[in-house]
Amino acid sequence: MARDAEGGTAGIVLAAGGGRRLGGRPKALLEYGGSPLVARAVALARAGGCGRVHVVTGAEAEGARAAGERAGAAPEAWVRNPAWESGMGSSLRAGLASLAGTGARAALVLLVDQPGITPEAVARVLAAYKGPATLAAAAYGGGRGHPVLLGAAHWAGVAAAAEGDRGARAYLREHAREVRLVECGDLCDPYDIDTHEDLRRLRETS
Repeated sequence: MARDAEGGTAGIVLAAGGGRRLGGRPKALLEYGGSPLVARAVALARAGGCGRVHVVTGAEAEGARAAGERAGAAPEAWVRNPAWESGMGSSLRAGLASLAGTGARAALVLLVDQPGITPEAVARVLAAYKGPATLAAAAYGGGRGHPVLLGAAHWAGVAAAAEGDRGARAYLREHAREVRLVECGDLCDPYDIDTHEDLRRLRETS
């Protein structure tokens, strides 16, 4: 798939979580197909068409970076979030802040623990870009999911509303009429790795 050579759309991979429900195993370090999830997410963003990729780390930040780089991950920035324990909101804020001065016009937000997302789904959501006021999200059976595309005009509002584990959820709910849902259920399975049962599924499918 063609990459956005101008870097207009940046991928933000949220990979800071400590995996509390998995016994303290950071999700970025879990393996899928022989590579850590963090490396897979970077490759996914690139293959889907993101011009640059920033990875937000937190728990085991140095270990996640080292594991990713050993597996070939070379994002434009590794962004360390010292407040990662406060929830996804702080990581999203850190990721958006890291785009200052890059020229990015939109940010595609990916979660590191969704190995079923495909490059085709990323590309389909990216194709929804219509300018800096764009708000779009992948949908599965009509329900909103990830990845999420945030035009630059919304970054300040998203950052202000991103608290705890909500990420962009509250902002997207408040602006629901502006959000374009892009059905991707025919392209991938957006399951999360949150529980030990999910972890078993990851091992069985990798």
